[in-house]
Amino acid sequence: MPLKREYRDRGEVQTAVLEALVDRGDEGMTVLELRGRVDADIDDIEAALSELKADGLIAVESGGERTLLKAADRVVTEREPESDPSLVDWLRERVGR
Repeated sequence: MPLKREYRDRGEVQTAVLEALVDRGDEGMTVLELRGRVDADIDDIEAALSELKADGLIAVESGGERTLLKAADRVVTEREPESDPSLVDWLRERVGR
């Protein structure tokens, strides 16, 4: 599920972190996994995580041996169920209007 538009105006590293966490969904990611997905040094990633957590945009779950980071539900765009296009929609797409 994609990241909501209103959360894409944050800094480059924060946006990259949020997108990676949203892509992973309910599974979450460890800091090490996140570091592999975000093209930034660890200090920038840690600063982004700190700000995102302070703003309530991510959740940190500690369970057993792993600490997982997850995107807050409010940053995830709800996808509507895909349906077959109507004949009118299909024609509009074909005609280009």
